[in-house]
Amino acid sequence: MPFPISKFLSYVPWNLHEPRKGEFDFGAGNNEFSKVLNLREFLQIAQEEDLLVILRPGPYICSEWEFGGLPSWLLRYPDIKVRTSDLVFTGHVKTYFDQLLAQVVDLQFTKGGSIIAVQIENEYGSFGNFDEIKDREYLAFIRDNYVENGIEELLLTCDSPALVGDTGSLPGYLMTANFDNNPEAQFDRLLELQPDKPLMAMEFWAGWFDYWFGTHTGGLNPENFSKHLSTIFSYNASVNFYMFHGGSTFGFMNGANKIPVFPSYLSDVSSYDYGAPLSEAGDYTEKYNVTKELIALDNEVQTFTPEQPPLNPKIAYPAVQIQEYLTYVQLINQIPLDLVTEIQTVTNMEALDINNGNGQSYGLTVYRKKLDLAPTAELQIVGHIRDVAMVLVDGEQKTQKPQGSGALLGFGFWTISNSTFTIEGAAAGLNTLDVVVENWGRVNFGGPAYFEQQKGLFEGPILVDGVELSDLTAIPLELKSNWIQGYA
Repeated sequence: MPFPISKFLSYVPWNLHEPRKGEFDFGAGNNEFSKVLNLREFLQIAQEEDLLVILRPGPYICSEWEFGGLPSWLLRYPDIKVRTSDLVFTGHVKTYFDQLLAQVVDLQFTKGGSIIAVQIENEYGSFGNFDEIKDREYLAFIRDNYVENGIEELLLTCDSPALVGDTGSLPGYLMTANFDNNPEAQFDRLLELQPDKPLMAMEFWAGWFDYWFGTHTGGLNPENFSKHLSTIFSYNASVNFYMFHGGSTFGFMNGANKIPVFPSYLSDVSSYDYGAPLSEAGDYTEKYNVTKELIALDNEVQTFTPEQPPLNPKIAYPAVQIQEYLTYVQLINQIPLDLVTEIQTVTNMEALDINNGNGQSYGLTVYRKKLDLAPTAELQIVGHIRDVAMVLVDGEQKTQKPQGSGALLGFGFWTISNSTFTIEGAAAGLNTLDVVVENWGRVNFGGPAYFEQQKGLFEGPILVDGVELSDLTAIPLELKSNWIQGYA
């Protein structure tokens, strides 16, 4: 049984390494995540720890990560078709890969490094309907780009073959399987498709992730986890655990899913505990013990394992009394003026003319208009909100904090089209109306339509008492750490 746990998958998020078009960050930048973007050093540390690496450069990585790792500035191209052989998209992929692969080409196993394989895209068979033929020219483009940049290790694809067959693969390259149950069906299908090649569970889903307004599930229970892992070993298949250690996405890097029923859009929480063998807190779980026991049964070479370190103690921290705070108005007043833009009508955050032509990627956008409001005024947002909106008048919030999933049936959420809200109690005279829209995370999985992920307001105008508001001010609340640290 080859390397059951001595290898790991390493995703490479394009949106962090090229946060703005043509600006690359592999650890030396001044961006939110720069301190953890030294991919080369990361892979070298892996080798020091005797770990072998399966590299997943993307450009799409899924992983419940914002936009599946694609940078938001791609959405400034109105007709771009991501994850296809669209020339605009592949042109940017090539520019990025030329920079990225130069960082790792000499860290391949055949050159004395830790990289034993490189994945071509990710779950491409699930991009669209399961039974349709995918854009293999695009997959070939990625393969060719790897080769042109000196990648010589094993190239492979991953999918759930029992569902999608070989639609997300390239002829002649190793196909692997992703699943959380029924490994027999996945592996039997792989054996039909490639009888002369080894079996591998590229992603054995040890648990599952959670959504806002949902409940914690944890995915597989220990009994089913044990049963399916035993089956994997019975096929003499290699296995990667997804995830083996729970974690967190931090910041605005959570992804989301679209579904065909209400509420249609499900935003992932930042916690990624995942029901993994090692919890987000680093605790051993029953799944961890099961994994140890099953590996010991199938591993002919009994390896030395050190004594497990003790679990970290847990503590409930006392409540903290807030001594000082900044008001909403004070925060808005500290937005740099070069980020505040005048727009004729509502505009998605990515299209705002800021950040050297890259638009706004994450956070909240304030759509502001100064006008005389009646004591009772009817506000309507035409189309859908992407994703959640609050209404303030003269700095006072008029909408209420959501109380449970029932709030999704009302104003302020993505679920309702052409939703209305009654504004009451506006002071006489000129008022400042703010519609604050928060991006809850771009979709990371699904078909082509799911990747049309512009955020903010853009489907239709804002109406007050039936009159369209024009000549608005757009104020980005990007909440970048260097800006937060500069609060006064």
